[in-house]
Amino acid sequence: MSRIKGFASVVGVLFGCCLIWEVLVRVLDVPLFMLPPPSVIFMALVTNPQIYAYHAIYSLYSTIAGFVLAVVLGVILAVAIVHSKFLERTLYTVLVTLNSVPKVAVAPLFIIWLGTGLEPKVAIAAMIAIFAIVIDSVHGLKSVEPEMLDLGRALKGSTLKLMIKIRFPHALPALFSGMKVAISLALIGAIVGEFVAAKRGLGYLIMLSQGQYDTVTMFGAIAVLALLGIVLFFLLDALERLALPWHVSRRREGDVQALP
Repeated sequence: MSRIKGFASVVGVLFGCCLIWEVLVRVLDVPLFMLPPPSVIFMALVTNPQIYAYHAIYSLYSTIAGFVLAVVLGVILAVAIVHSKFLERTLYTVLVTLNSVPKVAVAPLFIIWLGTGLEPKVAIAAMIAIFAIVIDSVHGLKSVEPEMLDLGRALKGSTLKLMIKIRFPHALPALFSGMKVAISLALIGAIVGEFVAAKRGLGYLIMLSQGQYDTVTMFGAIAVLALLGIVLFFLLDALERLALPWHVSRRREGDVQALP
């Protein structure tokens, strides 16, 4: 019931914002090419859903592929960093450097290296998303109580077994936190790649609409992007609930209050 109320409150706030937007645009007589009212944007989405769906599927594929690549490489790098002081000093520096570079500046290089197809979009999405995965994964892997590791070693547990049975399960909450941040970053990366060079995708549709001063289509594409980001985030949140029912953050409030 609390989730339903929370969802209803969010929908109510969004509806109220759109209503204010609609009224202000019409009262102030703002030109359509500058700021279209939400009703016009909604009609564009309803009238031509196939156009937005066609481009959204491409952007979604690039996002998910880049996100999966970031998760795989990020977890591998995190494990390496935890087990090597040298890699911790060097890889952290490299990752911080890469993360501080504006991705729009390096996107043309990926186009030169990988062409104008799907590959550069996936690479840019992975590059933007991997930092959050590595940082949160390292934090989770390192936050295991030393006594637990000492007990595992006393029971003749190998480094691999300690990683699989102790470190990795303990790091899952932190990993999911990083993944929920990374999925939004991967979507941004995919759109950045489409801004630079693409023939499909919501980023391409935005750039095409910009050249035609078609603000309605631009806002429609932005609305679809926002919807994709929300859906992907809550899908990961639902996956976290299924994977980590034992974690304190996932216990029902009533269960927590019932504890002595």
